[in-house]
Amino acid sequence: MEERLQKILARAGFGARRVCEDLIRQGRVTVNGEVARLGQKADPRRDRIEVDGRPVRLPREFTYIALHKPLGVLSDEGDGTGRRPTVLDLVEHPARLFPVGRLDLRSEGLVLLTDDGDLALRLTHPRFGHEKEYHVLVEGCPTEETLEEWRRGVELDGKPTAPARVSILRREKEGTKERTWLRVVLREGRKRQIRRTAALLGHPVVRLIRVRIGPVHLGDLPPGKWRYLTPAEIRALKADVERLTAETRSTRRLR
Repeated sequence: MEERLQKILARAGFGARRVCEDLIRQGRVTVNGEVARLGQKADPRRDRIEVDGRPVRLPREFTYIALHKPLGVLSDEGDGTGRRPTVLDLVEHPARLFPVGRLDLRSEGLVLLTDDGDLALRLTHPRFGHEKEYHVLVEGCPTEETLEEWRRGVELDGKPTAPARVSILRREKEGTKERTWLRVVLREGRKRQIRRTAALLGHPVVRLIRVRIGPVHLGDLPPGKWRYLTPAEIRALKADVERLTAETRSTRRLR
């Protein structure tokens, strides 16, 4: 059965569909010896598909991994210099994996790794609004008024943030210094959004840990360690993706 090349490449682990579209635009993809064009379809069982002269092989089964990213580790594939470790350096696996979403260098917590490009795209694209939960240690003791302002949304880069769920987990005191652990649940992911919002509200972030992506929880996985998602987690993750995809399509039709 024929399908679009970018979808085939995503399934083969070359990245999200947008990345695969760039490979096609750059002329790095051929089908039966001819340079492919964007929008072209092919049958991976019948056609010879190559990227940079190397055959494209679809995995028999996709790999889904949960990793606890430590401080100081890049959550993307890095710049190729090897100066800083990346999440891929922490996982020894024969599959060509890529990270789903990002955490900045100073943040910790759950990162998903997979070779399922289609699922990765729908997990990271902002229009689908998948929930991500964070435990955030901030300076001081935010008031209920401050938390309510965060919940409603603040203006970043001239645009208001989407409503968030924010609640207090516990407070800490060391000498005269007071800090507060917050639970923050977002359905959007602008660059350094939590850090920028907290600073804007007068409570800079001291520590930030992502503890959940959709139905997948970090749990007690130690920093630097990884595990395979369970079959139940994979089913729940795919069901969540399908539900939010359907909701997004329905909303767009109503417009």
